Amino acid sequence: MSLMTKAAQSRSRKATITGLALLAGGALALSGCSSDGGGETSGGSSSGGGAAQDLTLKIGTALPVTGTLAFLGPPEISGTEYAASQINEADLGITIDLVQGDSGDTDNKAYETEIPRLLQEDVSAIIGAASSGVSLQFIDQVIGAGVIQFSPANTSDAFTTYDDDNLYWRTAPSDVLQGEVLGNQIAVDGHETLGMIVLNDSYGTGLASYTQEAFEAAGGEVVAQATYNTGDTNFDSQISEVLAAAPDAIALITFEEVATILPSLVSSFPAENLYFVDGNLKNFGDAFPEGTLTGAKGTLPGLTISDIASFTDSLQEFWTGAGNEELEDFSYAAESYDAVVLTALAALAAGSTDSADIAASLQEVSGGTGDGETCSTFADCAEIINNGGTADYDGISGPITFDENGDPTEASIGIYQFGDDNNYAAYEG
Repeated sequence: MSLMTKAAQSRSRKATITGLALLAGGALALSGCSSDGGGETSGGSSSGGGAAQDLTLKIGTALPVTGTLAFLGPPEISGTEYAASQINEADLGITIDLVQGDSGDTDNKAYETEIPRLLQEDVSAIIGAASSGVSLQFIDQVIGAGVIQFSPANTSDAFTTYDDDNLYWRTAPSDVLQGEVLGNQIAVDGHETLGMIVLNDSYGTGLASYTQEAFEAAGGEVVAQATYNTGDTNFDSQISEVLAAAPDAIALITFEEVATILPSLVSSFPAENLYFVDGNLKNFGDAFPEGTLTGAKGTLPGLTISDIASFTDSLQEFWTGAGNEELEDFSYAAESYDAVVLTALAALAAGSTDSADIAASLQEVSGGTGDGETCSTFADCAEIINNGGTADYDGISGPITFDENGDPTEASIGIYQFGDDNNYAAYEG
């Protein structure tokens, strides 16, 4: 594949996040300030939409089939497959050729072979990774090849100001938002001292920092923060360090390692004072004895599962109908679906499958330029574009509305609570 033309203007300004947190129905919705426009790139949407088109867009994925976030693989992969299926069935000028790949994690390093393989497939965009730390391992390789990297789950604030030639985008909000929600919720629940067990990477330390900032601004004190590294298997020292500080709440900012941490922790600390985050919030079910996690809470970017029930029901039917095992979690499924739809709409608007051309149209089709007719399905948005109009896609995961940094400026952070069955549901407050 020949190298794509780089965008003329990289995004370098950090997004300004403002707005009020509103508690309703178990979700905190936060809105940011929309920008006035996007970076200048070659190509662009003005030359594309409105004409009859017959585009074939090849999209790769680097999502966690293996590694410490493998539980997110099925919902994210199914979301991309479902979106591609609906786009292809719509037959409105663009066909998606989806090439699935494994991101792995920073321990098994599956991305070291998978990213070159995807780039050799001549993909215009790569959806992934889920982990911020993993994405940072290959983002330079992807944008250096002139290809879009579009993550449905990266939340580290490091990407907001990353020198990415306008090629990095995400449907998940920055941890600035999740940290604010988590820290405030812990304070609202009446806790005054907080301990943390934190993954030592850009995701873990970043989210911990924003959680601490919000909690202390609300009058609380973080009394212990024990860190560990990817690949660690024993967490006795971290548990001991946090318990020795006698906090009245503990935040677990981890990935799959939480399953190893929990048995020792809940034997010495009440579950109702534990707080999970998007990296480890999952339905544990009978992995632990009944009632092990009763009352524990967690945060997860995106609309609550109950709010998007019709989507998750349809996704489940699609996924199992294709011969796959039933989905147990839906974390970031909607964001993955929206990433594929937005990429396809941007290509349709640009009239091109060139990565730089698509990138130049992504902010527009999300409504981030302030123009466009609101639409909520690929088919409706594609009809607008094909008729010469400007589409503003409001997705399954939320309004999205990209700023010039490729960050969504409108996002919801769901708050969940575990029941006796060790599964979570929207917190009713």
